[in-house]
Amino acid sequence: MKKIIFALVLLFSLSTVFIGCREEKKTPGEKIEEAVEDTGEAIEDAADDVGDELEDVVE
Repeated sequence: MKKIIFALVLLFSLSTVFIGCREEKKTPGEKIEEAVEDTGEAIEDAADDVGDELEDVVE
């Protein structure tokens, strides 16, 4: 019984090591899409900051 449990634990450990930490590679299209989204968010944040500063100056 101990050998069966030990074998199952060993197989589970090996499968976790080989499968658990894989990161999917992004295609160039996905990288471009992510960069465009990040740039858009940065522009929106900058516009909000400028708007807030203008409101502070007016007050």
